[in-house]
Amino acid sequence: MSNTSPASRSLFRRDFVRRTLLASTLLLSASLAHAEEPKLLNSSYDVTREFYKQVNDLFVPFWKAKGGATVQVDQSHGGSSKQARAVLDGLEADVVTFNQSTDVDLLVPAGLVAADWRTKFPHNASPYTSTILFLVRKGNPKGIKDWPDLVKSGAQVIIPNPKTSGNGRYSYVGAWAWSIKNEGGDEAKAKDFVKKLFANVPVLDTGGRGATNSFAQNGIGDVLLTFENEVHLTIRELGADKFDVVVPPQSILADAPIAIVEPVAKKHGTTDLAKAYLDYLFTDEVQEVAAKNYFRPANPEILKKHAASFPEIKLVTIDEILGGWKKALEVHFKDGGVFDQIYAR
Repeated sequence: MSNTSPASRSLFRRDFVRRTLLASTLLLSASLAHAEEPKLLNSSYDVTREFYKQVNDLFVPFWKAKGGATVQVDQSHGGSSKQARAVLDGLEADVVTFNQSTDVDLLVPAGLVAADWRTKFPHNASPYTSTILFLVRKGNPKGIKDWPDLVKSGAQVIIPNPKTSGNGRYSYVGAWAWSIKNEGGDEAKAKDFVKKLFANVPVLDTGGRGATNSFAQNGIGDVLLTFENEVHLTIRELGADKFDVVVPPQSILADAPIAIVEPVAKKHGTTDLAKAYLDYLFTDEVQEVAAKNYFRPANPEILKKHAASFPEIKLVTIDEILGGWKKALEVHFKDGGVFDQIYAR
């Protein structure tokens, strides 16, 4: 540059400054745009991983088409009760999608969820339901057809821990319900029946997906008790040549309650987005996705449309059998409760 004129050198410096400022501006704009992209964290239970991944892939363009920004939806999964405690302990989830109302209710006293959360969305804030089915090894070598077959000598039953997993609690209540409905309503008989069942449980995983892995991947047990969708997902992923589905004549109705974690959403500036996300679960589009993932849609027309996927079962409720989840939690699943009394291992 020593041979260039002062005017040329000045022009070069001005051009260099202009380019530097332009690059800085573009970098700042990109950083601001990235910073403005909203995020949601959905805290959910074990066996909804694949379902919510599909939902999230649909929600992102849905929200953008509504004039919103490109949103990122993250997921956190584990046993339903374990996830509830994580949120209570500081996991900053914007929304929760659990599998029993007590896990949502746990967040109410801390001010994380509104006391009237059931009224915030349709169908008591439950976009779908499920039930507990049995998954057995191909050919059903132990001849398992109904709940009494689970307490027979030599049968190994895989159920996740009812103290950490909603899946496990529903299985526990399903067994209790069978005894109450078929053994004269005697609670002593029900307690003995469930005690015999858990005497046949060789390992207690903390969540439903862990229980599935114990049964399907690690070859432990003769029968897995789990949600209807997890039964079909396991067959789809690992092969219909390895497992059979057993549909008991009676089982337990499992709700799937949802709620906004209001102070977290307010802190993140995502309150409207969180509501839109949970509202979206009740749209026909997502109800169809639910049905295809073997969750029973809340929309009765879509449920009827997919009736072939959902065998008729006599479904009893937790209110009918144990007086609701609040009472069940206090009597059966608290430390020192009925479950601790019967499971001495």
